[in-house]
Amino acid sequence: ACPSLVNLDPRNTSLVVQTLGMEEVRDRDVLGGPMEAHGPQSPEEELPPSPPSPPPPPSPRSPLTPGTPEPPQTDAPTEVEARQLLLEEWGPLSGKLELPPSLSWKLLFLERPLYRNLLSSPNPEGINIYQPAPPTGPTRKPLQDLGNFRGWHITTQNLPGNLSWTVKEQCVNLLAKKLWEELLDDEQPDITIMDWFEDSRLDLCVYELHVWLLAADRHTVIAQHHVAPRTNGRGPPGHWVQVSHVFRQYGPGVRFVLFQHKTKNRMEPGGLRRTRVTDSSVSVQLRE
Repeated sequence: ACPSLVNLDPRNTSLVVQTLGMEEVRDRDVLGGPMEAHGPQSPEEELPPSPPSPPPPPSPRSPLTPGTPEPPQTDAPTEVEARQLLLEEWGPLSGKLELPPSLSWKLLFLERPLYRNLLSSPNPEGINIYQPAPPTGPTRKPLQDLGNFRGWHITTQNLPGNLSWTVKEQCVNLLAKKLWEELLDDEQPDITIMDWFEDSRLDLCVYELHVWLLAADRHTVIAQHHVAPRTNGRGPPGHWVQVSHVFRQYGPGVRFVLFQHKTKNRMEPGGLRRTRVTDSSVSVQLRE
């Protein structure tokens, strides 16, 4: 797990929030006040609050989910063919970008580090966002028994009364995903974050998103984004709310993406009633 992150100003923040199956939620109806928590921290350390977000950009397209089958390839391309195919797919790169010795165009063609979801188990409970969240009662089973949470580090934060947060996070090693230093530093491709949470109505705020772009030491924060949406309460509960953010022109040195989301729970006589979340994603795209 990545260590605590402190005393660094956020930059490059924007927010898009949409509700599936509901009329569009405007920023002033969704965004709440300052958040009480800003990600991992030690008792002596506290991250500064984020400044107001600029006007939201259009919602980015969803990346491919891990496991999505690629079109069948009859023959593996040669190095020259793989380079040509990828450059046609990615578009022109600025300058004369060369691959490091550890990479080849054939390997990149197979790994596809751009335009795909880099998170593991983005939909652990197999929930379909195109329908209202399926009804579920309170449960006493641990979260890990309710789906495939491979890759997620899960903790619980108790709150006053009968409420609590379930905190799930992943730290994505961009170099291990076959991206490379010159691409990240010279091209600075967009890093897109997307998530969907259930409008469970368990509390005024049932979801928080915290994302940090980290340097190679996993301590230095190059950019960060924090948001705690408030839904407007219209319509029946159970609809899905999309949250997205795009990091642009964040500067050189980014090597890790620490993704963390928090969902609100309420303890009831029959067990824990949860706010569910699905289709989380971290993806990298070249700007068009």
